[in-house]
Amino acid sequence: MWELFTHSSNLLFSVSLCLMLLLGILECLLLIIGSTSQGFLDQFIPDQLLDSHHPDVELNTDSSFFVQFLDWLYLGRIPVLVWLIIFLTVYALFGFIVQATFYHFTQHYFPLWIIAPASLFLCMPIVRTCALGIAKILPKDETTAIHTDELIGRKAYIILGEAKLNYPAQAKVVDQFGQTHYILVEPETDIIFQQGQEVILTQRTKVGFQAITV
Repeated sequence: MWELFTHSSNLLFSVSLCLMLLLGILECLLLIIGSTSQGFLDQFIPDQLLDSHHPDVELNTDSSFFVQFLDWLYLGRIPVLVWLIIFLTVYALFGFIVQATFYHFTQHYFPLWIIAPASLFLCMPIVRTCALGIAKILPKDETTAIHTDELIGRKAYIILGEAKLNYPAQAKVVDQFGQTHYILVEPETDIIFQQGQEVILTQRTKVGFQAITV
């Protein structure tokens, strides 16, 4: 068994397993002193992955294949450190299992230059499955963030100035969570909304919303 870990053909798998253990120990130490490595690791993740799960943002279908592939792997959907530990663990165990099985029948190991990239490719579906399972059981932050389109149909109040067609004024609207949003509102037709007037939001514009009178 020890030869399996120390053989040169299994070097990358042994290194991956050691890195996984070191990351776990490091994170435990950081938690003890009241810190975390999560913020540091996030800077290496493409912004599209971190933003794509925000209520106001969707992953652009024109994003690069690499970004879409990382999103498929659930990178960004769970803490980066957790994902990294999953990847290192799965990659190492997958390689060791393949090498041990092959050695059992042939008394030889696959060369490193074959087994290392092959295991990296073949273990990705397992990494995704594990990340998906972790994502389902990890506690998620409660959020009251909404998509701005959800304000359409709600009543707003003009609070500053007069709103004219193509000349919006500031208004406030309360969403379903009781949060107040300050937006720009203009009428759909050539009328004027006076300060203090109640209107109903009907559609988005480039700068705010259009509305009609109540």
